[in-house]
Amino acid sequence: DCCIPNFEAGKDISGRQASGKVLNAIADKIPFMIGGSADLSPSTLTAISNAESFSKGNHNGRNIHYGIREHAMGAVANGISLSGLKTFASTFLVFSDYARSSIRLSALMNLPVTYIFTHDSIGVGEDGPTHQPIEHIASLRAIPNLEVIRPSDANEVAVMWKYIMESKNNPVAIILSRQNLPVIDRNKYVSEQGALKGGYVLADSDGIPDVILLATGSEVHIALEAYEKLKNEHIKARVVSLPNWNLYERQSPEYWESVLPSNVKARIAIEAGSTFGWRRFVGLHGDGEVLGMRTFGASGKLNNLLEEFGLTSEEIIKTAKRILSK
Repeated sequence: DCCIPNFEAGKDISGRQASGKVLNAIADKIPFMIGGSADLSPSTLTAISNAESFSKGNHNGRNIHYGIREHAMGAVANGISLSGLKTFASTFLVFSDYARSSIRLSALMNLPVTYIFTHDSIGVGEDGPTHQPIEHIASLRAIPNLEVIRPSDANEVAVMWKYIMESKNNPVAIILSRQNLPVIDRNKYVSEQGALKGGYVLADSDGIPDVILLATGSEVHIALEAYEKLKNEHIKARVVSLPNWNLYERQSPEYWESVLPSNVKARIAIEAGSTFGWRRFVGLHGDGEVLGMRTFGASGKLNNLLEEFGLTSEEIIKTAKRILSK
């Protein structure tokens, strides 16, 4: 807590930038932290400042230059973790498949390796579908004992890094945006500390909500925008930020009921990735809906892509009204 930064509401900062700041603040206090990236540290922002590179001639270095060898990077990270050091490995999310066997072994061996995956969605923009991850988050969530975390803003990033540093028996994949995101005003909405339960009510209405909007990462901001517009139309909405499914599902049934009451069937999940897996939270077709990616992406400006693939507050509102009209 003493070293993890807090971010000012109203400012814009990407998930990768926020993580880089938190990572360096932690590394200043924990000299046995060492890690690196698959030739992408300037983009994933994972270099430890004021630290040298690990090399054949310098074993004191803390920055490891793995090269474009994602599988080897994960394997080396597993070995470092087995030696008792805190370590991280980083690349773009779309390249996580190349490290999958190593990630699986991290989970199988209960090793607290931190995988930092940036450029997490169609938010990559003009790089196009080859570099836009679609199925990757769902695929990582399918690995037993791997905790997948997708924070909504810089302060959720900070809180989740605190959780990561306290993790002893399982690897974590933290999924971060390339694009800037607003820092959520926690005086207006609920504290980011709720993320330590895996999922929490971020914004609410008086009484029982008419509709619940669930989201992770950058799409939480779209859900909040829809929430405000629905409120102006006298539709009671609730926004649930769900950065860590595994952690949320380890909470008590009473907590689940407080976040996702069983008598509210109208639910909409929003995530700029594969819709696979979200039905566990939104229920059957007709009750809830999932807004996400069912095709590969496209090259274009972020806002144009969000509109093209139906990931907008307008689409959320239209979907909410359709569900509620049944």
